[in-house]
Amino acid sequence: MSTTDAAEAPPPARVVLVTGGSRGIGLACARRFQALGDKVAITYRTAPPAELAGPGAGTVALLPVPCDVRDPAQVESAFAAVEQAFGPVEVLVANAGVTKDTLLLRMGEEAWHEVLDTNLTGVYRVVRRAVGPMVRAHRGRIVLVSSVVAFFGSPGQVNYGAAKAGLVGLARSLAREVGSRGITVNVVAPGVVDTDMIASLGEQRVEQLLALVPLGRRASPADVAGAVAFLASDDAAYITGAVLPVDGGLAMGL
Repeated sequence: MSTTDAAEAPPPARVVLVTGGSRGIGLACARRFQALGDKVAITYRTAPPAELAGPGAGTVALLPVPCDVRDPAQVESAFAAVEQAFGPVEVLVANAGVTKDTLLLRMGEEAWHEVLDTNLTGVYRVVRRAVGPMVRAHRGRIVLVSSVVAFFGSPGQVNYGAAKAGLVGLARSLAREVGSRGITVNVVAPGVVDTDMIASLGEQRVEQLLALVPLGRRASPADVAGAVAFLASDDAAYITGAVLPVDGGLAMGL
């Protein structure tokens, strides 16, 4: 093989797992990695995407795996299914999340615990399961999907904001633990993204937030997926413990 042929050879396919990948940001991330030629699995709680075929001829279809990240046994089963189909997970995108919005004075313990158990403890569960094989392989990429709410705040989202802020501490502490093994751990913090979760805030609240966005528009899920793909790429090999805002400038400086 000539030097030119070697330079033009596509990179080897990686095994990618995206939690909460049945719609919105998670599905956009899965599609982005698919387009890069990776082998991609997604987890879902209720139903997988209606269309699982990949974009373009010859693309491996997404592998849907049922998993409620609140259940350690389901997390283990999901990873076992991915490993059996593709091999060890080399890129983990921890995206699964829920909201239970209400003002703190009305927030019961159930709403607090469900959001924290899914959005923070659930991330701990999937990251802990992914890290072992990455440490043994001396390589890996972990990207946690946080939120602008972690920095900017949002009334009615004390539980969500606490969980998403916790991801930053998790990522930075883990980055120091596993950096010597060639593993990077980073965070993306999306802002107002055109998803069902944002729509649940109500049009009035969304318009209030958009008025504070310097770029003056909502992000698309693909905008966030591009940032995630970058942090998982070779171009970001020397970036770890970082928080990358994808918020149109909403929380700049925070």
